[in-house]
Amino acid sequence: MEEVVTVAQTATYRDAIAHVPAGGTLILTTVAWSEYEQLLSDLGEGCAARVTYDRGRLEAMTPSSSHEMYALLVLRLAVLVADETGVDLESLGSTTFKREDLAQGAEPDTCFYVQHAASIIGKRNIDLRSDPPPDVVVEVDVSHGSVSKLAFYASLGVPEVWRYDERRMHIYHLTTQGYIEAPASRTFPVLTSDALTESLERSKTAGQSGALRSFREWLRQRTSE
Repeated sequence: MEEVVTVAQTATYRDAIAHVPAGGTLILTTVAWSEYEQLLSDLGEGCAARVTYDRGRLEAMTPSSSHEMYALLVLRLAVLVADETGVDLESLGSTTFKREDLAQGAEPDTCFYVQHAASIIGKRNIDLRSDPPPDVVVEVDVSHGSVSKLAFYASLGVPEVWRYDERRMHIYHLTTQGYIEAPASRTFPVLTSDALTESLERSKTAGQSGALRSFREWLRQRTSE
């Protein structure tokens, strides 16, 4: 459900976003960067809406329960891989990443640091002028599209993007030409898009716990080979 609203149609951006139903998307046009930053401040850290800003165009999406469930399950799968392989992982959830020089900002459904995990431990705020971007960004496309965010993530230098469209998990690697789809993760070489897809599909019938148990068994068998 997508609704286009101009500034004149709503008293404040925050009020407009508050009326977006779960799974709905609100689009605002001709929004200044200063207004975008003020909106982020007004919404605060507890706001469920995902806000994307692209050179004056602001999109606010309120995730549905299934959207949030898939995002959480993907994170739990990644944490399981990290634990089983002895790799450190730090998650920052749907943290806002923005660059004023690019006039762009986005909030992934979840993200995590692996190679750069140690560099962000204990940090309350991430400043992309001095801090590295996440090693993996996750986008769930249940009620909205995230393909338009790929160019921004490439500009930030995010090495890997996982995008789930409710049918399949797609893994993208950053190259000098942009993102290309790949069958497996660079961050976790043992992890394939097929394995992630299978686990997400299994959760629809076996539940999250059942999917995680099956995934753990597959992972232990894979890493013992």
